[in-house]
Amino acid sequence: MSRLGAWLTRAGVGFVRACAVAVVAMVMPAVWAASVGLGIWWGPGNPWSWPAPFVLVCVATLVLPRPVCRAVRFLVARWTGTVIPGGYRQAGPVTRLSTGYWWNGFSYERTRRDALMDQKWRVRWRDPANGRDLRFAAIVPFTAGVVACLPPAGVAVAAVGFVRPEPTARLVGVLGLVVAVVSAPYAWRCLEPVAVRFLRPSPAMALAGRVNELTAQRADTTIAQAAEIRRIERDLHDGAQARLVGLGLSLATAEKLMESDPEAARALMRDAREGATASLTELRELIQGISPPVLTERGLADAVRALALDLPLDVTVHADAGLKLDSPIESAVYFGVVELLTNAVRHAQASRALVSLDHDDVGLVVEVEDDGRGGAVERAGGGIAGLRRRLAVFDGTLEITSPPGGPTRARMMVPCVSS
Repeated sequence: MSRLGAWLTRAGVGFVRACAVAVVAMVMPAVWAASVGLGIWWGPGNPWSWPAPFVLVCVATLVLPRPVCRAVRFLVARWTGTVIPGGYRQAGPVTRLSTGYWWNGFSYERTRRDALMDQKWRVRWRDPANGRDLRFAAIVPFTAGVVACLPPAGVAVAAVGFVRPEPTARLVGVLGLVVAVVSAPYAWRCLEPVAVRFLRPSPAMALAGRVNELTAQRADTTIAQAAEIRRIERDLHDGAQARLVGLGLSLATAEKLMESDPEAARALMRDAREGATASLTELRELIQGISPPVLTERGLADAVRALALDLPLDVTVHADAGLKLDSPIESAVYFGVVELLTNAVRHAQASRALVSLDHDDVGLVVEVEDDGRGGAVERAGGGIAGLRRRLAVFDGTLEITSPPGGPTRARMMVPCVSS
């Protein structure tokens, strides 16, 4: 009985999946057949009997392949765990020029909205993946679609056979039911090999996508570097530079007052000494924001431990012994941990956090977890988006899970080799 129940369960699940595959695979042939049927129904005397169905077929052929392919990738990934990359061409950054116009990689537009809209359609229709999607949408109905139609077709034949009173019809109904039950657990499985064979990106598409990704990363890096240079210039101009100018004026005034008013000169010297101390502190903080000395001298793990001591929450750090990476990667990961812990203090109101740094055969894996209130959302131009761009330069990834009420878990992975 247990085996029979397991078989019926598999048959039920397989039947539902086969119906889903049949719907997705046959949607384009169904539209084509409906268009032809509409033209026949209107009759040859109607002037719209063929132009309208022809337009409907063309629109369906241009619009439906990409949604069908995306649905197939979703079903394959959900049912089998096989992830098939899309390979679609990604849009590059939109940049505002000094003239006020926006450059989207193809043309100049007056507004950012127009630049994004123009870029979207140009990238969409020039994407070489369109031909691959159209080919797959034409192939899948006659391969996985036909096989997936067996269970629902068997159920339909069984329903018609049992309704009719003839013994032969009932025998046909029984055969249809047997075909549906036997084929249901396996009919949907044809979708995976067909999708893997015809839906994966070609080497040329993968290379083009990689080039576009690197171009976008280079643009993001250039923008981030320019913003960082402006921040440093602003901090120097408003902080240490202003104090040093004031220090020079105070020393010049004290020099003039040294003989006529020694007490005022001493007061100015004391102010100058305090100003020099404050300027030194600001310069140290600025250097700390660019490249912390402890990161350069002692490595990533000790730098994160030193950071944990300065935060107003209980931070536990677990790190592999002897972890040593390239300086750019250490800097990117360190400031990523700084961003995540700062968010835990400022926004999540956390009291405890756990930071783990592990290096496996693939690369560095950093996990940051806090007991805050959760609900972290990635916003365009925000700290999390900037962190994701910083890691993307090294082919790194960022995954954040932050349900309302917490906890918040962030996972950074950067492919690299520990020296």
